[in-house]
Amino acid sequence: MKPEHLNVPVLNAPDLPPTAHQGSDCRSVASVLARVGDKWSVLVIMLLGGGPRRFNELKRMVGGISQRMLTLTLRGLERDGLITRTVFPTIPPRVDYELTDLGRGLWKPVKALGQWAHQHQSEIESAPSDHHRLAIRRA
Repeated sequence: MKPEHLNVPVLNAPDLPPTAHQGSDCRSVASVLARVGDKWSVLVIMLLGGGPRRFNELKRMVGGISQRMLTLTLRGLERDGLITRTVFPTIPPRVDYELTDLGRGLWKPVKALGQWAHQHQSEIESAPSDHHRLAIRRA
C-alpha cells in the first residue's frame, strides 16, 4: 500500500459522531487491520470463538492452510495479544490456543462479518459474471 493511499478523507457516517480524522489515524487503523484482517487470522479468530482449540484441530477446521501458515498466523495473533498459547506438560505436549479478552472483543465483529459473508456468498460469487455481461453490452 502506498503512503498516499492512507491519506484518504474519511466522511462521517450519519450514525457516527463527527470526528476530525488525520492521515495518521488512517495509517494506524490500516496497520491494525493489516495485522488482524488477513483471511487466515479471521478464520482462526472465528474458530477460537467457540473455545480453546489444539493446533491440529485448527488445521483440520481451516481447510487449505499449511502447517507453516497456521504456525505463523498463531504466532502473530499471540504477539498481538489476541490469543494465548498454553502448553500442558504431558507426553506428547498438549498446546491449546484461546482468545484473550482483546481477542474476544474482536471475535464479535468478525463473527458478524462471517455471517454476512455466508448470507451473501451467492450474490458475491455471481457479481463477476454480472459485471462481465454488463461490460459486453456497453461495448
